[in-house]
Amino acid sequence: MRPITRRSMLGGSAAVALAATLAACSNGSGSNSGSGSDDSGAGSVYFLNFKPEAEEAFKTIASTYTDKTGVAVKVVTAASGTYEQTLQTEVAKSDPPTIFNINGPVGLATWQDYALDLSDTDFVKDLTDPSMALTDDSGTVYGSPLATEGYGLIYNGEILDKYFAMDGAKATSIDEIKSFDKLKEVVEDMQSKKDDLGIDGVFASTSLTPGEDWRWQTHLANYPLYYEFKDKGVTDTPDIELTYSDNYKDIFDLYLNNSTIEPSAASSKTVSDSMAEFALGRAAFVQNGNWAWSQISEVDGNVVKEDQIHFMPIYIGVDGEDKSGIALGTENYLSINSQASEADQQASIEFLNWLFTDAEAAKLLTDNSVVSMAPYSAFAELTPADPLGAEVVEYMNNDELYPINWIFQTFPSQDFKDQLGQHLAQYAAGSEEWDDVKTYFVEEWKAEKSA
Repeated sequence: MRPITRRSMLGGSAAVALAATLAACSNGSGSNSGSGSDDSGAGSVYFLNFKPEAEEAFKTIASTYTDKTGVAVKVVTAASGTYEQTLQTEVAKSDPPTIFNINGPVGLATWQDYALDLSDTDFVKDLTDPSMALTDDSGTVYGSPLATEGYGLIYNGEILDKYFAMDGAKATSIDEIKSFDKLKEVVEDMQSKKDDLGIDGVFASTSLTPGEDWRWQTHLANYPLYYEFKDKGVTDTPDIELTYSDNYKDIFDLYLNNSTIEPSAASSKTVSDSMAEFALGRAAFVQNGNWAWSQISEVDGNVVKEDQIHFMPIYIGVDGEDKSGIALGTENYLSINSQASEADQQASIEFLNWLFTDAEAAKLLTDNSVVSMAPYSAFAELTPADPLGAEVVEYMNNDELYPINWIFQTFPSQDFKDQLGQHLAQYAAGSEEWDDVKTYFVEEWKAEKSA
């Protein structure tokens, strides 16, 4: 997911206000005026796409389905970082999306009144892991995952091999890096030898421009909370202590201080900047997910070879992390608009039935790198077309390593994450202390959860 921004949903009082506003604009579930239904009662599909990097692939898939069935499928893609705003605008129109994305439990709290009960659909019944469906407390299914994805540290094997061959290298292979301490030792030594390695820095730039900071205020912030939840045996909590705050700081500092840029410049950098640095061989590592391969491979002048791009886990200095894998999960849940006409609802159900249960459709999704793996039976025998996707599958099937679960879906709101990103940016610029970041994280979490 994304070049990507992977966040989107409102919470708390904003959700209430939004629901009230949209209810006034609703066409009603029986209306034939929505989603482009014609007078004959035939349904059509309007898919509001969450993944900018997959726009052309989804248009190809839509065209294939239309050729097979005659059913019109419109694909509209929200610009990076604008999905929530775009969805708010589009659902209020007379021709609203019939399929849209919900970003986990926080998103469901906002959009449940617009999400159709999918419990009895064929594609939901075909989930290989039913627990991956997005449900409310009653168990009603309102969203089904688009994919199983993974993120971690992506590295360029050619650069690492060049370093490992150097005299005095702190490791001789990637297999020796199984902890934060070893990662730090290797990274700092590589940074001191960056000129000999032909790189500008070990890590690609830490993008902290507002809207481009999701890798740190969501993905990296997942780590201290994952381990705290694990210690407490919970899946959510109204209060956090951020007991792994120092670990969060240590890995963030490692990125900032061994980068292609000075920490003070991070607030001006975007995800695209970071991915281009990696693609052009100016950095050895970049934190991102399997969706990043399309960005890397399509950069003009890309030097990273398919057989030289790999994942390794993110280590933050926790006991037992030598047995950790990459972060595996999903946050893209497809939902069907309960306010669309019944004909369009049915057309959308049939489209998703085909998309997730038909072998041809599954192959189109993987061949076009929309997904690497999806939790449906039709994907069981498929090999992802992209190298990072293939490694996600390897980590999924590695019983010797525990995955880092995506618990960032429990974060209170998008505003919480956005403000956390700004505190991280202020810290990187030297304008705040880390204690300010921690205080915000803990106090705002409690305030928003209690509200």
